[in-house]
Amino acid sequence: MITINVGEATDERSLHSLLKEELGFPDFYGANWDAFWDAITGLVAIPDRLRFIGWDALAERVPRGAEMLQRALALYSAEVSSGFVAEYVSGDV
Repeated sequence: MITINVGEATDERSLHSLLKEELGFPDFYGANWDAFWDAITGLVAIPDRLRFIGWDALAERVPRGAEMLQRALALYSAEVSSGFVAEYVSGDV
């Protein structure tokens, strides 16, 4: 499991930068939701469990980014890896 603190992200650019760093995306990562999908479905190995802490702060500051991240990971679970679980934790557990 990888735990990512998304509570400090202030916009989608900083969220993508954090995801790139924490998930080991390549330098050419395009920092958009299509590129995120491409990265998690073919460029890097994603663990079976991701935990996002600080989710309430992300959802408040970057609502579209939080929604798009949840959507992409739900689709990943449904179409690519049925054993994948994403946890969205409000505080800094």
